[in-house]
Amino acid sequence: MKASHSIAALSLALALAGATGTAPAQDRWPSKSIRMIVPFTAGSASDVLGRIVGQRLGEIHGQQWVVDNRPGAGGLIGSELTRQAAPDGYTLAMVGQPHLSNALLREDKPYDPLQDFTAISLVASTPNVIVLGRGIGAKTIPELIALAKAKPGALNYGSAGVGSSSHLAGALFVSKAQIDVVHVPFRIGPDSRSALIAGTIQFYVYPLPAIMTMIKAGTLRALAVGSPKRAEALPEVPTSAEAGFGQYRSESWFGIIAPKALPARLVTRINADTVSVLKEPATRGKIVQQGAVPGGGPPGHFEKMQRDEYAELAQLIRRIGMKTQ
Repeated sequence: MKASHSIAALSLALALAGATGTAPAQDRWPSKSIRMIVPFTAGSASDVLGRIVGQRLGEIHGQQWVVDNRPGAGGLIGSELTRQAAPDGYTLAMVGQPHLSNALLREDKPYDPLQDFTAISLVASTPNVIVLGRGIGAKTIPELIALAKAKPGALNYGSAGVGSSSHLAGALFVSKAQIDVVHVPFRIGPDSRSALIAGTIQFYVYPLPAIMTMIKAGTLRALAVGSPKRAEALPEVPTSAEAGFGQYRSESWFGIIAPKALPARLVTRINADTVSVLKEPATRGKIVQQGAVPGGGPPGHFEKMQRDEYAELAQLIRRIGMKTQ
């Protein structure tokens, strides 16, 4: 009997030791580097913001946040990789409006952007800026519209792909202006900028962080920003209303998401750390310098924002007749 009790006690002790040994391991997130998927190329707005926030979070966590650029299909590839990843906190993504629009543009829905992912935090919102190609001398939006109407089908505008933020912003402008222009999607960000410099495309509506450096350097000329107020980092560029086209408003947002079923404790932890970083003066300064406005707020706020915009985008896409090409 004593031997049996001893064996039972030993088994219980080993079981308790095992339980206490695994619990801390689960709580030691992160114990390795974290992959942040960016569905667009290096230099894109999501890439710029992802690197600013990721670097600081890496410093806080003591583990590197590795930006993994996965461009293609207007952001669809990056969202799909995120959906397929394990919900363990080691794969996250920095996404924007294309994460929603890609599900609306395709009849065979690749994913449900609201049900198949976990919302973590809004990182930033940013004005979209109309940038002119070489040889376009328009000083106001009505002048640009007049050029387009004088030569129907002759002008081109670029985007980062069908359903991308730049495509939505450009297509909305075309619809509001009632002009006949050709959409030219680019897979690689530098290609679109080279095309503007060469004058092979005439305008492009960028999320401001994606083009801020070239505007500041004077390499490309900004016609107007689509926000109600001028961008703090670009005060010399008028709003669309000031540039003579008040009916046009266009802004983008970017935030962190994770695969579905990420444990609540990790959602809370990553959100809290992200919000804390966004409040730091140094991080805020870097984001503002890129023409964006730092975000924040709880996961529920970011989830509701996406839900509301998903409904709005569905109406916009139907109204302008946007389709995959």
